[in-house]
Amino acid sequence: MRNLFQAARVLISDLASTILFLVLYLLTDNLLLSVGLGMALGVAQIGWQLLKRRPVEALQWMSVVLVVVSGAATMFTHDPRFVMLKPSIVYAVVGLVMLKRGWMNRYLPPRAAIVADVATAFGYGWAGLMFASAALNIALALSIDAKSWAAVMSAWGLGSKVALFLVQYTVMTVIGRRRAAAAAVAAAAG
Repeated sequence: MRNLFQAARVLISDLASTILFLVLYLLTDNLLLSVGLGMALGVAQIGWQLLKRRPVEALQWMSVVLVVVSGAATMFTHDPRFVMLKPSIVYAVVGLVMLKRGWMNRYLPPRAAIVADVATAFGYGWAGLMFASAALNIALALSIDAKSWAAVMSAWGLGSKVALFLVQYTVMTVIGRRRAAAAAVAAAAG
């Protein structure tokens, strides 16, 4: 569970500038202020990492480049869709990474090794959710206003991930208990 929260923290950190943009835009209705502060946060995050002499991961570099490019395009054109499309790129990249067979197994505690195959299947499910989120984001960014987009994508982003996590946890727990009970019966009989 701790590893899952760590992974979520990293993803939230990578999306922090977009989240800040969403919140500020919803609160202020000021596109340029929201984009400018989102860009500043993205650059500040990388600057902080460099200042602390911590490695800057490829996804972080990609995120800040996307923030600056999409933010500049938004400021130049006064069109928020450039910033609105950024999460689709991040979702797609994360989805591609999640296509690696068994990526989730390293986050499982040792007692969950009995359901590693189930975790592998759910790993593909998570990749599918990332791709679906990217597609939904593109469709919404190109068809509705920024405030509606911010509300829908915020609800979808949190709700879909919590729902999949709860389904995964329940399924893996039920299957794990059944397999452990069957193994105990087999060991007692053998």
